[in-house]
Amino acid sequence: MIQAFLAYLLWGAFPLYFPLLQPAGPVEILAHRFVWTLVVMAVILLVMRKWRELREASRRTWGIVAAAAFFIAVNWGVYVYAVNSGHIAEAALGYFINPLVSVLLGVIFLKERLSVLQKWSVGIAAIAVIVLTIGVGRPPVIALLLAFSFGFYGLMKKRVDLSATASLTAESAIMTPLAIAYLAFLGAQGTGTFTAHGPGHALLLVSAGFATAVPLLLFGIGAKKIPLSTIGLMQYITPMMQMSIAIFIAGEHLEPARWIGYVIIWVAVAVFVADIVLRHGRNRRRRRAERLGA
Repeated sequence: MIQAFLAYLLWGAFPLYFPLLQPAGPVEILAHRFVWTLVVMAVILLVMRKWRELREASRRTWGIVAAAAFFIAVNWGVYVYAVNSGHIAEAALGYFINPLVSVLLGVIFLKERLSVLQKWSVGIAAIAVIVLTIGVGRPPVIALLLAFSFGFYGLMKKRVDLSATASLTAESAIMTPLAIAYLAFLGAQGTGTFTAHGPGHALLLVSAGFATAVPLLLFGIGAKKIPLSTIGLMQYITPMMQMSIAIFIAGEHLEPARWIGYVIIWVAVAVFVADIVLRHGRNRRRRRAERLGA
């Protein structure tokens, strides 16, 4: 549980980290994130001797990985833009909505069935999006992009036949040529920041690889050792931290309509969490009864 908690804690602190990478823009940060994540993961795969897993991957597997790489690129890029442009609260909203989106995608693409409470939580979340659209005057585009891009990323990861470490390495490998090309373009234009703002800034951009890989690896360790229901509850640590940073540190102003929409989302989340807790309790009682019966 400690590893999973640390992963969510690190993800929750990202709104404090990405502003440190300025004056690099969101796309430049995204490019460095892919490049240095590939370096970190390549070293890890070398130590673990898992390169064979990638060499033996089928074309279909690489196709799914490419799709996953696209969705995580959209997610990372939008998130960095949101944090560095003063939209931390809306980014947090995206990660509150994300589990509900994942449930919806499971129904549409994997033919999973929703419980009654899950149906209620998805319906309430839809009402919240409508309220935010009417009250603020526009849909919560950043939140929806974050929620759906990560939801589709999770859907691709569910279908890919690779370990978590190999999959992340493959995703980074697919995007890194584009990232290097973009960084070379910035260098040729004289607008890149990697070498223009001293070694401290360069090291911070390099650290993006560790900032990406470390929480993912911690999460991978923790997820194998604790119940899925516990993971479901713990994932809300991240958006709660992000929302707190937005309000108490970044000083973002939330209009009344946004507060109303966010409260409705929190109601949807509460219903979703209640469903997790109830199903976990039922499963524990069933397993206990099966043991007693045996």
